[in-house]
Amino acid sequence: MAEKHVVVHGATCECKFSETPKTDILQVKTHSKHYGNDKDGSKKLIATTKEIGQTLEANTFGKCKKQPMGSSYRPCQAVITEWSNFYQEVTLSNQGKILLEDSKATCPIGGSDCISIKNHGQVAELSKQNVKNTSPEVATELFPGFDLDDSENDILKIPNNL
Repeated sequence: MAEKHVVVHGATCECKFSETPKTDILQVKTHSKHYGNDKDGSKKLIATTKEIGQTLEANTFGKCKKQPMGSSYRPCQAVITEWSNFYQEVTLSNQGKILLEDSKATCPIGGSDCISIKNHGQVAELSKQNVKNTSPEVATELFPGFDLDDSENDILKIPNNL
């Protein structure tokens, strides 16, 4: 799993058969227990292979080039039937395998691996431990003008319970 991000709730998906590039947001609906890249453990549920069916926010990628209708195309009705390229080594409590940023989904209209992850959904969040683990040279580059050893600096005013 080295160098690949875990996909989380809010990830952006894209179908290669959309008439114009259009994305939709992945919703994690199969569990409420396992979080990734969320310091508070409350927003970014880890997406798994169990995210099938209508698990996207709008359940559409616009018009589908696989469904011609005269001089145009029929509207996409995104339904995910299975996932590929997932992380095999871990099974979560919902019996699903963890999705990775290069995982692909199958749709009954578009076929195998037609839906891809455009953005994994993770967002970097600064924590007190991140600042503690940073070398003084890097900290100086990231926070010029701040003395990180000075407890009065705003940059370190992060709750102690992190």
